[in-house]
Amino acid sequence: MKPLSEIKSIYFIGIGGIGMSALARYFNNRGVKISGYDKTPSNLTDELRSEGINIHFEENVSLIPKDVELVVYTPAVPNEHAELVYFRKNNFEVVKRSDLLEQVTKDAFTIAVAGTHGKTTTTSMIAHLLKSSGYDCTAFLGGITVNYNTNFLSGKNNVIVVEADEYDRSFLKLHPDISIITSADADHLDIYGTGEEVVKSFIDFAHQLKNDGSLIVKHELPFRNSLHELKQFSYSTADYEADFTCTNEVLLNGTFQFDLIAGENTINEIHLGVAGMHNVENAVAAAAVGMLLKISPQKIREALETFKGVKRRFEYIIRRDDFVFIDDYAHHPQELKAFLTAVREIFPDKKITCVFQPHLYSRTRDFADEFAESLSLAHDIFLLPIYPAREEPIEGVNSEMICNRMEDSNVRVVQKEDLIRALDISKPEVLVTCGAGDIDMLLEPIRKHFSKTA
Repeated sequence: MKPLSEIKSIYFIGIGGIGMSALARYFNNRGVKISGYDKTPSNLTDELRSEGINIHFEENVSLIPKDVELVVYTPAVPNEHAELVYFRKNNFEVVKRSDLLEQVTKDAFTIAVAGTHGKTTTTSMIAHLLKSSGYDCTAFLGGITVNYNTNFLSGKNNVIVVEADEYDRSFLKLHPDISIITSADADHLDIYGTGEEVVKSFIDFAHQLKNDGSLIVKHELPFRNSLHELKQFSYSTADYEADFTCTNEVLLNGTFQFDLIAGENTINEIHLGVAGMHNVENAVAAAAVGMLLKISPQKIREALETFKGVKRRFEYIIRRDDFVFIDDYAHHPQELKAFLTAVREIFPDKKITCVFQPHLYSRTRDFADEFAESLSLAHDIFLLPIYPAREEPIEGVNSEMICNRMEDSNVRVVQKEDLIRALDISKPEVLVTCGAGDIDMLLEPIRKHFSKTA
């Protein structure tokens, strides 16, 4: 790849993806001519177009600009995609998203957050901490942060905060100055095969640190003990032996107040701006980064208290005394468990109705039992058909697989078009929608319907 400073035109295949769009915004911000293809229009592609980026939605070689110098694609794009085939056959420079991110971060002070869950919120918290404190950064986020209404933040210094994606082992292209590992649960078994291979990949990521870099790792992760040769710090909400931990957690109006402890230093009475004990854990990790960068305790407290969260991460859509509607991106059993546990903490006396759209046939097959166990934290469960994303159907794998493992629960499979009618019959008090597919397209119809019934 020729030096990025010399590239004048980049084409993105899958430009509407959360990671791809952040890179497109980065280069568009720097005056590079950006264009791209995506399968379907979305709010994100609408925003990119409003920022001057040319996007088409038809897999059509004749629509490709003729002056493209670099082509970037995501692993979710199939090899037989007509445009990808054309670029390869005609000897264009074609790279994966992770290759481009490697080049962007290569000469920067890079803070990378990895984990099978927790990474988007933690990355966004760190970016907000650096922005709001005046430290500054450029940030590539895996979600739309509510504070800034974007997945890309531009900074004036040479500090980059980035979400390190384990899918396709993409994060092994990064060489961070500070790495954070929030979790390493079995996931993406279509890539890794076994949970052990997932863990091995996170150990490999830990060793990608620059020579004088620092690793911040969740205290409870068992492989932490095999990383003694690295300069590492641990964090936890449950174990006081961790380098960064918390105490005196109190639930106030749906969010937690806590004291942060780092050795001899304490930041008292931080009232976190987002809900859930899992987000207290993410906040402890973000605060650890702030402390390593010598940001003042007062600025760390202010950042955590003013952090408004990430869209589709415990996002309140409706919040009334008689009805609450929350949306979350949870699509792995551990994420569902953390999310539904937090909902129950806040609304202990309410009936919780959960609408879940499984994401990927392989993930549903591999974790059907675990999904059933996590979903049982809700009182009423509606399962939508599986969102296939990049996958072809697998025979015998469907949402009924989860349903059949929950015989004692009030659970049923419903089609999207029947959902609102089914919810009306259920009469939810706290309604939650979860999933990483296109379930977000239902948010506005549900919001409108239940606003009318107020």
